[in-house]
Amino acid sequence: MSVYRFKSRETGDLVMLHQHGQRMLEILGKPVSGPGIIQPAEMDAAVEKIRAAVAADDAARQKQKEPSEENAREEDAQVDPVSLRMRAAPFIEMLQRCEAAGVEIVWGV
Repeated sequence: MSVYRFKSRETGDLVMLHQHGQRMLEILGKPVSGPGIIQPAEMDAAVEKIRAAVAADDAARQKQKEPSEENAREEDAQVDPVSLRMRAAPFIEMLQRCEAAGVEIVWGV
């Protein structure tokens, strides 16, 4: 099982399963293959992008909870019990702490 390990000098490492780390990078518009970096100047915009994705995910989850014929057919589909909001919270905290300290976040190194 592959993982993403996000590192900074300000926080401990943040480890995410490959699929969840990849989703975070896709939200941020960062390449998912190879090493990467988020500079402190990018972190405020990164937090906003993640929060926008969380809001969209929350809306989609709420819509799935509403009773409808379409949702009844989709109930058989596997729904991740852990929301993007929960998965993103530690990453947002890391971004905010690193921005305040003026240090970058790296992965794949």
